[in-house]
Amino acid sequence: MNEEKQTYFFDTYAFFEIINGNPNYKKYVESIIITSIFNLAELDYNLKKEMTKEKADLYTKEYYPNLVDVTLEDLYQATDLKSKNRQLSIPEVIGYTIAKRLKIKFLTGDEGFEKMDNVEYVKK
Repeated sequence: MNEEKQTYFFDTYAFFEIINGNPNYKKYVESIIITSIFNLAELDYNLKKEMTKEKADLYTKEYYPNLVDVTLEDLYQATDLKSKNRQLSIPEVIGYTIAKRLKIKFLTGDEGFEKMDNVEYVKK
């Protein structure tokens, strides 16, 4: 039987959980991944705090083909959302906005998104 793969926008949190082998994220490993340059930059920066530059850059390079463009409208909507939810980061709100535009779920474990619509919230 050929199951159709789900597409998700991966927040930086989701990348970390997959890289760290969180079993709650195992089912998302084979999904179609979409992300933004902002999430990828945040990922690379934070990975470099935990591992060698070379290993961090390898992960970043692996996910680079999954980037989508950010539109001006995405930025406007994201900053509107950020102004109402100051605890959320710029990469997060941009990613959430892109996910809504693309009509795909925003995959995260960030508590700031737990009750929001269009979110696949998975905690550790």
